[in-house]
Amino acid sequence: MKYSFLKIFLSLLAAGLALPAIAAQSALPAANEPVAKTLVTVEAQHGNQVPVVNRDDVMVFEGKNRDKVVDWSPATGDHAGLDFFILIDDSSSFSLGSELGDLRNFINAQAPTTRVGVAYMQNGRAQIMQKLTTDHAAAAKALRLPLGTADANASPYFSLSDLVKRWPKSDDRKEALMVSDGIDFYYGGFDLLDPYLSQAIEDSQRAGVRVFAIYTPGAGHFGHDYWRTYWGQLYLAEVADETGAESYYIGFTGPPVDFTPYLDNIEQRLSHQYWLSFVPQPEKKAGLRSIRLTTEVPNADLVAPAKVMVPATE
Repeated sequence: MKYSFLKIFLSLLAAGLALPAIAAQSALPAANEPVAKTLVTVEAQHGNQVPVVNRDDVMVFEGKNRDKVVDWSPATGDHAGLDFFILIDDSSSFSLGSELGDLRNFINAQAPTTRVGVAYMQNGRAQIMQKLTTDHAAAAKALRLPLGTADANASPYFSLSDLVKRWPKSDDRKEALMVSDGIDFYYGGFDLLDPYLSQAIEDSQRAGVRVFAIYTPGAGHFGHDYWRTYWGQLYLAEVADETGAESYYIGFTGPPVDFTPYLDNIEQRLSHQYWLSFVPQPEKKAGLRSIRLTTEVPNADLVAPAKVMVPATE
Protein backbone atom coordinates (compact mmCIF):
# COMPACT_ATOMS: atom_id res chain seq x y z
CA MET A 1 0.00 0.00 0.00
CA LYS A 2 2.80 2.42 0.92
CA TYR A 3 4.60 1.65 -2.35
CA SER A 4 1.41 2.20 -4.39
CA PHE A 5 0.70 5.51 -2.64
CA LEU A 6 4.27 6.71 -3.20
CA LYS A 7 4.13 5.69 -6.85
CA ILE A 8 0.88 7.61 -7.39
CA PHE A 9 2.29 10.67 -5.57
CA LEU A 10 5.44 10.71 -7.68
CA SER A 11 3.39 10.31 -10.86
CA LEU A 12 1.19 13.26 -9.95
CA LEU A 13 4.22 15.35 -9.02
CA ALA A 14 5.90 14.60 -12.35
CA ALA A 15 2.73 15.48 -14.20
CA GLY A 16 2.50 18.78 -12.31
CA LEU A 17 6.08 19.66 -13.11
CA ALA A 18 5.48 18.88 -16.75
CA LEU A 19 2.51 21.24 -17.09
CA PRO A 20 4.55 24.44 -17.60
CA ALA A 21 6.62 22.73 -20.30
CA ILE A 22 3.49 21.44 -22.03
CA ALA A 23 1.93 24.90 -21.88
CA ALA A 24 5.06 26.44 -23.36
CA GLN A 25 5.18 23.87 -26.15
CA SER A 26 1.50 24.43 -26.99
CA ALA A 27 2.27 28.09 -27.69
CA LEU A 28 4.92 27.27 -30.28
CA PRO A 29 3.77 27.65 -33.91
CA ALA A 30 3.72 24.60 -36.14
CA ALA A 31 6.37 24.38 -38.85
CA ASN A 32 3.95 25.58 -41.55
CA GLU A 33 2.23 28.27 -39.46
CA PRO A 34 3.08 31.93 -40.27
CA VAL A 35 3.70 34.27 -37.35
CA ALA A 36 2.68 37.94 -37.23
CA LYS A 37 4.26 40.41 -34.86
CA THR A 38 3.07 43.75 -33.51
CA LEU A 39 3.72 46.16 -30.66
CA VAL A 40 1.13 46.48 -27.89
CA THR A 41 0.84 49.10 -25.16
CA VAL A 42 -0.75 48.16 -21.83
CA GLU A 43 -2.55 51.02 -20.12
CA ALA A 44 -4.75 51.40 -17.07
CA GLN A 45 -8.44 52.02 -17.63
CA HIS A 46 -8.52 54.06 -14.43
CA GLY A 47 -5.71 55.64 -12.42
CA ASN A 48 -1.98 55.51 -13.08
CA GLN A 49 -1.20 51.99 -11.85
CA VAL A 50 -0.68 49.92 -15.01
CA PRO A 51 -1.62 46.25 -14.39
CA VAL A 52 0.75 43.39 -15.13
CA VAL A 53 -0.37 41.37 -18.15
CA ASN A 54 1.12 37.96 -18.96
CA ARG A 55 1.04 35.99 -22.20
CA ASP A 56 -1.82 33.76 -21.09
CA ASP A 57 -3.89 36.88 -20.35
CA VAL A 58 -3.80 38.08 -23.97
CA MET A 59 -6.45 37.13 -26.52
CA VAL A 60 -6.19 38.01 -30.22
CA PHE A 61 -9.22 37.86 -32.52
CA GLU A 62 -9.81 38.23 -36.23
CA GLY A 63 -13.55 38.69 -36.37
CA LYS A 64 -14.94 35.79 -34.32
CA ASN A 65 -11.83 33.65 -34.80
CA ARG A 66 -9.29 33.54 -31.98
CA ASP A 67 -5.62 33.40 -32.94
CA LYS A 68 -2.90 31.55 -31.06
CA VAL A 69 -0.54 33.77 -29.06
CA VAL A 70 3.01 32.45 -29.32
CA ASP A 71 5.02 35.20 -27.62
CA TRP A 72 4.49 38.19 -25.35
CA SER A 73 7.78 39.90 -24.50
CA PRO A 74 8.17 43.22 -22.66
CA ALA A 75 9.99 45.87 -24.69
CA THR A 76 12.88 45.92 -22.24
CA GLY A 77 16.43 44.60 -22.21
CA ASP A 78 17.27 43.08 -25.58
CA HIS A 79 13.82 44.11 -26.85
CA ALA A 80 14.02 47.75 -25.71
CA GLY A 81 15.33 49.23 -28.97
CA LEU A 82 13.39 52.32 -30.04
CA ASP A 83 13.48 54.61 -33.09
CA PHE A 84 11.53 57.80 -32.42
CA PHE A 85 10.93 60.59 -34.96
CA ILE A 86 9.53 64.02 -34.08
CA LEU A 87 7.66 65.39 -37.11
CA ILE A 88 6.71 69.08 -36.86
CA ASP A 89 4.37 70.99 -39.15
CA ASP A 90 6.28 73.94 -40.65
CA SER A 91 3.00 75.81 -41.10
CA SER A 92 2.48 75.89 -37.32
CA SER A 93 2.06 79.17 -35.51
CA PHE A 94 5.11 80.73 -33.87
CA SER A 95 3.40 79.92 -30.55
CA LEU A 96 5.04 76.50 -30.91
CA GLY A 97 8.31 78.17 -29.96
CA SER A 98 7.31 78.11 -26.29
CA GLU A 99 7.04 74.31 -26.46
CA LEU A 100 10.44 73.60 -28.02
CA GLY A 101 12.08 73.44 -24.59
CA ASP A 102 9.67 70.68 -23.56
CA LEU A 103 10.48 68.73 -26.71
CA ARG A 104 14.22 69.12 -26.10
CA ASN A 105 13.81 67.85 -22.53
CA PHE A 106 11.86 64.86 -23.84
CA ILE A 107 14.61 64.03 -26.34
CA ASN A 108 17.40 64.34 -23.78
CA ALA A 109 15.52 62.13 -21.32
CA GLN A 110 15.42 59.15 -23.69
CA ALA A 111 17.43 56.01 -22.96
CA PRO A 112 20.99 56.03 -24.35
CA THR A 113 20.08 53.30 -26.87
CA THR A 114 17.03 55.17 -28.22
CA ARG A 115 17.57 56.74 -31.63
CA VAL A 116 15.81 60.08 -32.14
CA GLY A 117 15.21 61.92 -35.42
CA VAL A 118 13.73 65.33 -36.24
CA ALA A 119 11.82 66.27 -39.40
CA TYR A 120 9.60 69.14 -40.57
CA MET A 121 6.54 68.95 -42.81
CA GLN A 122 7.17 71.04 -45.92
CA ASN A 123 5.13 70.93 -49.14
CA GLY A 124 4.06 67.35 -48.60
CA ARG A 125 7.53 66.09 -47.75
CA ALA A 126 9.26 65.21 -44.50
CA GLN A 127 12.36 67.43 -44.50
CA ILE A 128 14.71 65.52 -42.20
CA MET A 129 16.80 67.90 -40.10
CA GLN A 130 18.40 65.13 -38.05
CA LYS A 131 18.55 61.46 -39.00
CA LEU A 132 17.87 58.87 -36.32
CA THR A 133 20.74 59.08 -33.85
CA THR A 134 21.67 58.18 -30.28
CA ASP A 135 23.29 61.64 -30.02
CA HIS A 136 20.33 63.19 -28.25
CA ALA A 137 22.01 66.58 -27.93
CA ALA A 138 22.32 66.73 -31.72
CA ALA A 139 18.66 65.77 -32.15
CA ALA A 140 17.54 68.40 -29.64
CA LYS A 141 19.64 71.02 -31.40
CA ALA A 142 17.88 70.24 -34.70
CA LEU A 143 14.60 71.62 -33.34
CA ARG A 144 13.80 75.13 -34.58
CA LEU A 145 10.89 77.52 -34.92
CA PRO A 146 8.43 76.61 -37.68
CA LEU A 147 8.31 78.78 -40.79
CA GLY A 148 4.94 80.03 -39.59
CA THR A 149 3.34 80.45 -43.02
CA ALA A 150 0.08 78.76 -43.96
CA ASP A 151 1.41 77.69 -47.38
CA ALA A 152 4.40 75.79 -45.95
CA ASN A 153 2.60 72.46 -46.11
CA ALA A 154 0.04 71.04 -48.56
CA SER A 155 -1.12 68.19 -46.35
CA PRO A 156 0.42 66.90 -43.13
CA TYR A 157 -0.56 63.39 -44.19
CA PHE A 158 1.57 63.57 -47.33
CA SER A 159 4.51 64.33 -45.06
CA LEU A 160 3.69 61.49 -42.68
CA SER A 161 3.48 59.01 -45.56
CA ASP A 162 6.79 60.29 -46.90
CA LEU A 163 8.47 59.83 -43.52
CA VAL A 164 7.28 56.27 -42.85
CA LYS A 165 8.12 55.15 -46.40
CA ARG A 166 11.70 56.36 -45.92
CA TRP A 167 12.05 55.00 -42.38
CA PRO A 168 15.32 53.03 -42.05
CA LYS A 169 14.85 49.27 -41.76
CA SER A 170 15.06 48.03 -38.20
CA ASP A 171 13.63 45.38 -35.88
CA ASP A 172 13.31 47.97 -33.11
CA ARG A 173 10.15 49.78 -32.08
CA LYS A 174 9.16 52.51 -34.56
CA GLU A 175 7.25 55.45 -33.14
CA ALA A 176 6.67 59.05 -34.17
CA LEU A 177 5.28 62.23 -32.66
CA MET A 178 3.32 64.36 -35.10
CA VAL A 179 2.99 68.04 -34.03
CA SER A 180 0.43 69.76 -36.26
CA ASP A 181 -3.05 71.29 -36.48
CA GLY A 182 -4.01 68.26 -38.58
CA ILE A 183 -5.81 70.37 -41.20
CA ASP A 184 -5.62 68.93 -44.70
CA PHE A 185 -5.95 71.88 -47.11
CA TYR A 186 -5.24 69.60 -50.06
CA TYR A 187 -8.39 67.56 -49.43
CA GLY A 188 -10.59 70.43 -48.29
CA GLY A 189 -13.48 68.25 -47.19
CA PHE A 190 -15.04 67.98 -43.76
CA ASP A 191 -15.48 64.27 -43.20
CA LEU A 192 -13.45 61.15 -42.41
CA LEU A 193 -13.24 60.15 -46.07
CA ASP A 194 -10.00 62.04 -46.67
CA PRO A 195 -8.03 59.68 -48.96
CA TYR A 196 -4.69 61.20 -47.95
CA LEU A 197 -5.46 60.60 -44.28
CA SER A 198 -6.43 56.99 -45.06
CA GLN A 199 -3.27 56.47 -47.11
CA ALA A 200 -1.04 57.86 -44.34
CA ILE A 201 -2.67 55.50 -41.84
CA GLU A 202 -2.19 52.51 -44.15
CA ASP A 203 1.43 53.45 -44.87
CA SER A 204 2.11 53.76 -41.13
CA GLN A 205 0.49 50.39 -40.40
CA ARG A 206 2.48 48.69 -43.15
CA ALA A 207 5.72 50.20 -41.84
CA GLY A 208 4.81 49.28 -38.24
CA VAL A 209 5.02 52.92 -37.08
CA ARG A 210 2.94 54.13 -34.13
CA VAL A 211 2.02 57.80 -34.51
CA PHE A 212 1.41 59.98 -31.48
CA ALA A 213 -0.07 63.41 -32.21
CA ILE A 214 -0.09 66.71 -30.33
CA TYR A 215 -2.33 69.44 -31.68
CA THR A 216 -0.81 72.89 -32.15
CA PRO A 217 -2.53 75.70 -34.10
CA GLY A 218 -1.48 76.62 -37.60
CA ALA A 219 -0.43 80.06 -38.78
CA GLY A 220 -2.88 82.58 -40.22
CA HIS A 221 -6.66 82.80 -40.19
CA PHE A 222 -7.35 79.08 -40.42
CA GLY A 223 -5.25 78.48 -37.32
CA HIS A 224 -8.22 79.61 -35.25
CA ASP A 225 -11.08 78.60 -37.56
CA TYR A 226 -13.31 76.43 -35.36
CA TRP A 227 -14.63 74.17 -38.12
CA ARG A 228 -11.26 73.39 -39.71
CA THR A 229 -9.61 73.02 -36.32
CA TYR A 230 -12.32 70.60 -35.24
CA TRP A 231 -11.75 68.32 -38.22
CA GLY A 232 -7.99 68.67 -38.01
CA GLN A 233 -8.02 67.33 -34.48
CA LEU A 234 -10.33 64.48 -35.47
CA TYR A 235 -7.86 63.55 -38.21
CA LEU A 236 -4.96 63.52 -35.76
CA ALA A 237 -6.99 61.36 -33.37
CA GLU A 238 -7.78 58.97 -36.23
CA VAL A 239 -4.11 58.56 -37.15
CA ALA A 240 -3.10 57.89 -33.55
CA ASP A 241 -5.96 55.50 -32.83
CA GLU A 242 -5.52 53.44 -36.00
CA THR A 243 -1.77 53.06 -35.49
CA GLY A 244 -2.00 52.09 -31.80
CA ALA A 245 -0.86 55.37 -30.23
CA GLU A 246 -2.52 58.43 -28.63
CA SER A 247 -3.43 62.00 -29.59
CA TYR A 248 -3.52 65.06 -27.30
CA TYR A 249 -5.30 68.41 -27.48
CA ILE A 250 -6.93 70.96 -25.14
CA GLY A 251 -9.84 72.16 -27.27
CA PHE A 252 -10.26 74.60 -30.11
CA THR A 253 -9.33 77.99 -28.75
CA GLY A 254 -5.56 78.07 -28.75
CA PRO A 255 -2.26 76.22 -28.27
CA PRO A 256 -1.54 73.93 -25.32
CA VAL A 257 -0.07 75.84 -22.41
CA ASP A 258 2.46 73.10 -21.76
CA PHE A 259 3.50 70.00 -23.73
CA THR A 260 5.06 68.39 -20.66
CA PRO A 261 1.98 66.42 -19.46
CA TYR A 262 1.51 65.00 -22.95
CA LEU A 263 5.17 64.05 -23.32
CA ASP A 264 5.13 62.47 -19.85
CA ASN A 265 2.15 60.38 -20.91
CA ILE A 266 3.95 59.27 -24.06
CA GLU A 267 6.95 58.28 -21.95
CA GLN A 268 4.71 56.25 -19.65
CA ARG A 269 3.23 54.43 -22.63
CA LEU A 270 6.68 53.70 -24.04
CA SER A 271 7.61 52.06 -20.74
CA HIS A 272 4.63 49.64 -20.81
CA GLN A 273 4.95 48.07 -24.24
CA TYR A 274 5.18 44.44 -25.31
CA TRP A 275 6.05 42.60 -28.51
CA LEU A 276 3.16 40.31 -29.39
CA SER A 277 3.59 37.37 -31.78
CA PHE A 278 0.58 35.35 -32.91
CA VAL A 279 -0.51 32.89 -35.58
CA PRO A 280 -3.03 34.62 -37.89
CA GLN A 281 -5.87 32.93 -39.73
CA PRO A 282 -4.57 31.25 -42.91
CA GLU A 283 -4.60 33.41 -46.03
CA LYS A 284 -2.94 32.94 -49.42
CA LYS A 285 -1.69 36.53 -49.59
CA ALA A 286 0.30 38.63 -47.16
CA GLY A 287 -1.11 42.02 -46.20
CA LEU A 288 -2.80 44.14 -43.58
CA ARG A 289 -5.28 42.32 -41.36
CA SER A 290 -7.75 43.71 -38.82
CA ILE A 291 -7.23 42.38 -35.30
CA ARG A 292 -8.86 42.88 -31.91
CA LEU A 293 -7.08 42.38 -28.59
CA THR A 294 -8.78 41.69 -25.27
CA THR A 295 -7.79 40.66 -21.76
CA GLU A 296 -9.64 39.73 -18.58
CA VAL A 297 -6.99 41.35 -16.37
CA PRO A 298 -8.86 43.95 -14.29
CA ASN A 299 -8.29 47.61 -15.18
CA ALA A 300 -6.12 46.74 -18.20
CA ASP A 301 -6.47 47.92 -21.79
CA LEU A 302 -4.41 46.55 -24.66
CA VAL A 303 -3.69 49.20 -27.29
CA ALA A 304 -2.51 48.04 -30.71
CA PRO A 305 -2.87 49.11 -34.34
CA ALA A 306 -6.29 48.39 -35.86
CA LYS A 307 -4.49 46.50 -38.65
CA VAL A 308 -1.17 44.68 -38.73
CA MET A 309 0.92 43.12 -41.46
CA VAL A 310 0.62 39.33 -41.60
CA PRO A 311 2.54 36.87 -43.80
CA ALA A 312 0.92 34.50 -46.28
CA THR A 313 0.27 30.90 -45.35
CA GLU A 314 2.63 28.56 -47.17
